[in-house]
Amino acid sequence: MPSLYEIPVERIKGVGEKRGKLFRKLGVTSVGELLRFYPRGYEDWSQPVTIKECAAGDTCCIRAVVSCPVTERCIAGGRLLSRVRISDDTDGMAITFFNNQYIKNMLRSNEEYLFYGRITLGSGRKEMVSPMFMLPSRGKQIHPIYSQTAGITSHQIENAVKLAVDMLPTNIKDPIPAPILEKYNLCTLEFAIKSIHFPSVMDDVAVARRRLIFEELLVLCLGLSLLKKGRKKETSLKLNRDYTQEFFSLLPFTPTLAQLNAVKDCITDMSDEKSPMSRLVQGDVGCGKTAVAAAVCYSAVKNGWQAAFMAPTEILAEQHYSSLTKILANTNVRVALLTGSLTAVQKRKIKTQLENGEIDLIIGTHALISDSVKFFKLGLVVTDEQHRFGVAQRSKLVDKGENPHLLIMSATPIPRTLALIIYGDLDVSVIDTLPPGRQSIDTFLVDSGKRYRMYKFLKKHMDAGHQCYIVCPAVEENELNIASAQEYAEKISKEYFKDYSVGLVYGKMKALEKEQVMNAFSQGRISLLVSTTVIEVGVDVPNATVMVVENAERFGLSQLHQLRGRVGRGKEKSFCILMSDVQNEEALERLRTMCHTNNGFEIADADLRLRGPGDFFGARQHGLPQMKIAPLTDMDFLTKAQQCAAEIMKDNTALSEKKYKGLYAQVKMLFSKMGENSFN
Repeated sequence: MPSLYEIPVERIKGVGEKRGKLFRKLGVTSVGELLRFYPRGYEDWSQPVTIKECAAGDTCCIRAVVSCPVTERCIAGGRLLSRVRISDDTDGMAITFFNNQYIKNMLRSNEEYLFYGRITLGSGRKEMVSPMFMLPSRGKQIHPIYSQTAGITSHQIENAVKLAVDMLPTNIKDPIPAPILEKYNLCTLEFAIKSIHFPSVMDDVAVARRRLIFEELLVLCLGLSLLKKGRKKETSLKLNRDYTQEFFSLLPFTPTLAQLNAVKDCITDMSDEKSPMSRLVQGDVGCGKTAVAAAVCYSAVKNGWQAAFMAPTEILAEQHYSSLTKILANTNVRVALLTGSLTAVQKRKIKTQLENGEIDLIIGTHALISDSVKFFKLGLVVTDEQHRFGVAQRSKLVDKGENPHLLIMSATPIPRTLALIIYGDLDVSVIDTLPPGRQSIDTFLVDSGKRYRMYKFLKKHMDAGHQCYIVCPAVEENELNIASAQEYAEKISKEYFKDYSVGLVYGKMKALEKEQVMNAFSQGRISLLVSTTVIEVGVDVPNATVMVVENAERFGLSQLHQLRGRVGRGKEKSFCILMSDVQNEEALERLRTMCHTNNGFEIADADLRLRGPGDFFGARQHGLPQMKIAPLTDMDFLTKAQQCAAEIMKDNTALSEKKYKGLYAQVKMLFSKMGENSFN
């Protein structure tokens, strides 16, 4: 019998080609994937409450009788308003529907129904607006609610899942061996799959979720352990001489003690260890981590190796190239830049020089991991803002050398919970002091009613000879109430800042255009820069003193902290203004956190706690496979899954034994979705 993952979702009765395309939009291509497409919530029709028991704000099921016929009337805008009164032995309440001409024929007087919806207060009395309803004979069940896309309803997905459950084999092979299930008090896979979709009682959902979360995290930890195992090979690349002092003598500033200690950690790793260095240098915005990486690259090159320095964006790669070229101008270190925007001729020339050993330090973007890039003697790999690269991308660059050393940098402080998973194989150096002269940035949260005061504040700073940023969020199609960066820049340059030089930079601009705008801003020829988040990392303009973030509620805290770090780089007092009209209390709590602290680690912990890892790093930027049910914020689950993975790897490091066959298959499936094929 073929695996359910090999049976296309279109084979389920009632799905077909048209609906199959909608399922594929949801990431469901097979019957197996549909079974793993878990509900996002439930409607519990199994425990009706009385009208008297329910309170405003409750979402509940009520069993009641329609006590009078439905009445209809037209209201403003030509809408149809239908009202009916229901009652039970304890009380009565009104039910309201909008624009549903069939309600009067569907709800019959003196008939009993189940009504499911949210209780509100209308004129001080309880009511339900547009509830779902059905006859009691069809109710008393718990119905799953699924994430949807246009053209397919949760009910249609539910029906397809019911048929998929019927396709399960009589004896389901559980990927987790029985002793592990018993040790960690986990239910079987069969119970978990059936109960997560169609629980008999809500307590079954908790039992199923516990099992499925543990399984998903266990598979993640096992996959990462297998990837990390490849880094434990011995290396012949041993550093013979430390050139740190020689490098720092080239700089126009004195490094901090924290920077010196981080470089010392790296040099020690590359000099004394048999296995390659695997180190994370982590620090807050503006801590000087780039100087640390440059110092390590310098020692690597002076010892006869090549170094590769990979950045997440062309702007950042170009900035690293520009600054390092100036620092190394009077040395014999040969530096080159490789990005996607270079011409084919330029790329071929650089790749040839790299393969022949005519380039010592190559700085680039994802272009560095293309198959056509080959090295003469790659000894050191540096990745900047590592959370923006996947595990597979990091591995692909490392594989271009013979067990080279690896240095990972992050100016986004990573909470311990996430670091435990992503960087469990790395030694960590923390740069916990800022270079002299870095300013504390005052941050304010204001609503759009203070917009013109904010504009005056910007003019005041620009009149004093300083520069300012305004950052706009990315705008989705059909969002009519939010202006794009282009629209915003055009409007303010004509209306409010017509006497000032206004620049614009956004993601879809050509690399050359971006570079021209950024150079103009760096040189002071642009006073006010309107931008999307392309300026989030790497942009260093000491004369910029004010950062305004429009619709600040749309950004994660760590992203806001990165943006704020673009100011406060000079000697002048700097400010960050968060513009938002949001009323949601959780969103307001996040934004107030920005006003209360400049500490990136505190902000990262708050961001992870409030929004989770996906939003913490932006959409799917944490370098991990996408989780379906597991929260990466639950330390207890993470710890137990890691403990179990360690026990399994100790027992069988390659998961080759028959009892781990199911887990190994799950690992391959999970990591194949992010382009990792090392497990084949």
